[in-house]
Amino acid sequence: MNLSIALAALWGIAANVLAMIPSKDNHWTRAYILIAVGIPILGYVTLQNGPWIGLIVMAAGMSVLRWPVIYLGRWVRRLVGH
Repeated sequence: MNLSIALAALWGIAANVLAMIPSKDNHWTRAYILIAVGIPILGYVTLQNGPWIGLIVMAAGMSVLRWPVIYLGRWVRRLVGH
């Protein structure tokens, strides 16, 4: 296992541990931090392992952070006008 996959796995473990800790803001602050840390890790995974593995890791990250993705989709849909 190379370093980028190990960092992605560590990110996933950290995301799950952070989700278990109670939060007053419904975990949004933690989600923003995870997104800010996860994007460079995703780029590193894609650089080292190729685009297909990068897409798999991105899908895994999107499944962990599904509500920011849902709200982004709703926002984009409103911008397009559907």
